[in-house]
Amino acid sequence: MHRNRKATPGVLKPRSAATALLVAATVLAGCGRGSSSGPGVSTSGPSGCPEAHARAQAAVGRAERTDIPWNGPTSGPKAVAGKTIVYVAQTMTNPGVAGAADGARDAARVIGWNVRVIDGGGTPAGIQAAMSEAVALKPAGIVIGGFDPDSTSQQVARAGAARIPLIGWHAVAAPGPSRRPELFTNITTKVEDVAAASAQWIIASSNGRAGVVLFTDASIPFAKNKSELIRKELATCAGVKLLAYENIPIPDASSRTPQEISSLLSRFPARWTYSVAINDLYFADAAPAFRAAGRKGSGPPFNIGAGDGDPSAFQRVNNKQYQAATVPEPLSLQGWQIVDEFNRAFSGRPASGYVAPVHITTADNGHGATTWDPSGYQEAYRKIWGK
Repeated sequence: MHRNRKATPGVLKPRSAATALLVAATVLAGCGRGSSSGPGVSTSGPSGCPEAHARAQAAVGRAERTDIPWNGPTSGPKAVAGKTIVYVAQTMTNPGVAGAADGARDAARVIGWNVRVIDGGGTPAGIQAAMSEAVALKPAGIVIGGFDPDSTSQQVARAGAARIPLIGWHAVAAPGPSRRPELFTNITTKVEDVAAASAQWIIASSNGRAGVVLFTDASIPFAKNKSELIRKELATCAGVKLLAYENIPIPDASSRTPQEISSLLSRFPARWTYSVAINDLYFADAAPAFRAAGRKGSGPPFNIGAGDGDPSAFQRVNNKQYQAATVPEPLSLQGWQIVDEFNRAFSGRPASGYVAPVHITTADNGHGATTWDPSGYQEAYRKIWGK
């Protein structure tokens, strides 16, 4: 059973705001006021796409489940002693990158390792410098935290020559081992599942009638791929119209997003009813502009983040303040998985192959939680490591 808990400083419990859905509100795209099952779900009038709407409702229902038992690894090598790993962060202002780093730190304390975090600052030069520093430290392993390994190909090659294993977090599109670039494994939920869930939430919540703005960072291949998958899923519903596809690099989000929101509100004052972003942080930066324009925190537009589920996103969702839902990454769990996968690499064992399930969280089922992680992961990893 997943559990929803408030964050406890210094202690990361297995907890879950897990999953999803449908808050009551008004949609301005041709639907009347809906039932309490979701924002804009209309009980009168036809759906904008009956077949796609039915599929979306079924998918959202599965994503709502909170009774999923631990389905990750339960066996593996005992803890290897005395290792130091370096976590190279794309930028620690990215809540997903920072959350996974925090999880790795906590897991390292349990297994008895050291973790050093080097912040790339969100720029190509900064990330390359951070990777160079990481390789020069000659650690047991390096984490590629949220950036494209090909952007640091020389440093990756030097790490390979030094036989330093690399593990990615959101480094390439697919979870699991990678040959090109050479990664022992890449840790992420399945991007196609996250993208589909966020788009299906819009289709289901709007009764298949929505005007949507999509926010992405095209400079990150993983993020660009996610937004393209979201766009593809939205296109399965003829009643859902993509009004704008906004490319705002994450490092520029705080300065550019408010301006873009103001412009979009001028362009689409009534047609804009839903938004989806590849990262929750866009809605943190959007909130002041919505507020200044006199928009209510409970929408419209109804906003869903297709990652990463940081505590501030949960706060916005719980309080219905300019974000209606999130498809959160289990960030603490993924930090623990980073450490476990390195332990397998150091022991000459293959990667675990574990991929965390996808959930959707809204105010209706979040119950005030500040993060989401499947239950039982810490106990499972402690048992595996003999800790």
